[in-house]
Amino acid sequence: MINAVMIGLGWWGKHSIDAVKGKSEKINIIGACSRNTEQHSDYLKKNDLKIYNNYEDVLRDDNVHAVILTTPHSTHTEQIIAAASHNKHVFAEKPLTLTKSDAVRCINALKKKNLKLGVGFSRRFQPAYLDLIKMVENGEIGQILHIEGEQSGPSAYKIKDGMWRGKKEESPGGAMAARGTHVMDAMISIAGEVERISCISERRVLDIDLDDTTSMMVKFKSGVSGYLGTIYVTADIWRLQVYGSKGYLLMDSETRLIKKTLDNKEITTNYPSTNIVGLTLEAFADDIEGKGAFPVTNNEAIQGVAAFEAMVKSALNNYEWVSVDNS
Repeated sequence: MINAVMIGLGWWGKHSIDAVKGKSEKINIIGACSRNTEQHSDYLKKNDLKIYNNYEDVLRDDNVHAVILTTPHSTHTEQIIAAASHNKHVFAEKPLTLTKSDAVRCINALKKKNLKLGVGFSRRFQPAYLDLIKMVENGEIGQILHIEGEQSGPSAYKIKDGMWRGKKEESPGGAMAARGTHVMDAMISIAGEVERISCISERRVLDIDLDDTTSMMVKFKSGVSGYLGTIYVTADIWRLQVYGSKGYLLMDSETRLIKKTLDNKEITTNYPSTNIVGLTLEAFADDIEGKGAFPVTNNEAIQGVAAFEAMVKSALNNYEWVSVDNS
């Protein structure tokens, strides 16, 4: 059993605790801390969680094997390097960092101590996605030509001025950090490294200084083309569509997969709701204990951040094509 501490007690931190607390035989969240831990004392006592005064106290606790970061993106680099220096494994919510150079620094610090990294790409654990990957790998839709994806929703309407998610330096590209990055990760898992990106990201509706409408064209080194959209002020949607020379596969929600072939035969499979957040944290624990590799490789984590960084640069430069640094 891996003992972990949650760093950050916003909505997602608590959701992640609830996903495994009392439900998992692989990972046990034994405590938590945040910038305002005392505001969450009732929740922490209810869940029998140790209250840490600060991050340094967590890192000095020999009973802690790993930390889980649901903190502002810009703080991840310092927190991950500090964890590595104290021999703690790290699970970080996405994006891992905001620049490729920082992602490399983090991963090198962990590798030097033979420590594991998990990144919160929970959509990799959706049964529909897993079946989609198997069908792609088995050649059921032929040569992959193009991928389209979207993850959007109305989350930005809840963001108030002063919240860290409402700051452009924490959320460049609007919903990309909170939502769209899941789609980019899925695309990378299918098509490989991104070669270049052209992105438009604008504020159309929000009163706060945060983009709400973001879209991009993507070219992969493999030759596959792609489109990704992520809107912060519309109804919830997840869509991942992979076009091949023999048909296409479409996740038109997180729990439904459609396969359509050249003869226009269509097969739809519906899947039950799955605790993907819990499965992601358990996969991290399995990796620590040598029971199975975490599905997002270190290289893929770096590639995703490099693509994110190129997206930001393109949006700032009138959506010119920007090459992704995959060196």
